[in-house]
Amino acid sequence: MNLKKLTTLSLFLAIGFILHQISPPIFFGIKPDFLLTMMVMSLLFCESYKETLIVSIVFGMFAALTTGFPGGQIPNMIDKIISAALIYNIKTHFTKKNYFKVPILAFLCTLVSGIVFLISVSFIMSLPTNIFILFATIVIPTSLINTIVSLAIYNLIVRITGLKTL
Repeated sequence: MNLKKLTTLSLFLAIGFILHQISPPIFFGIKPDFLLTMMVMSLLFCESYKETLIVSIVFGMFAALTTGFPGGQIPNMIDKIISAALIYNIKTHFTKKNYFKVPILAFLCTLVSGIVFLISVSFIMSLPTNIFILFATIVIPTSLINTIVSLAIYNLIVRITGLKTL
C-alpha cells in the first residue's frame, strides 16, 4: 500500500469511528453502524484481497471496541470480515464503471453484515428478542440509512479529491 492510500484509509477509519460514536440509537439503544459505511468506502480503494482482509480486520476491531450490544465483540469481527469478502467479490465482478455500484455495495454489505451479526450473536449467546424482529427493525432501516450515507460520502470524496475509485 502506498502512503496516500494508507492515509486515506486511516481518515475513513477515523471518520467512521467518530460517526459510530455520535450517531443516536434507533431502537432500544442499538445504533446504526456508520463504521461499516466507512469500511465500504475504504474497500472501494482496496485493489487486492489482502488489502481487503486487513481493512476488514481493522474496522472489525474498532467496531468490537465500540459496540453497545452485549456480547457483540466477536460477532462484529465476524460480520466485518464476511461483509468485506462479499464486497471484494462483487466489486471484482463489476466490469465497467457504474454510478449504482456504490449504493448497491453499501446496501448489500450492510444487509449481510446485519444478518451475519444477528446469527453470530444467536449462536454465541441468546438474543433478547426474536431474530426476525431485530432484522426488520434494525438491519433493514440501517441498510437504507447506510446506502444513502454511502452515496453522499462517495460523492463528497469524488468532489474533494477528484479520485474516481469505480
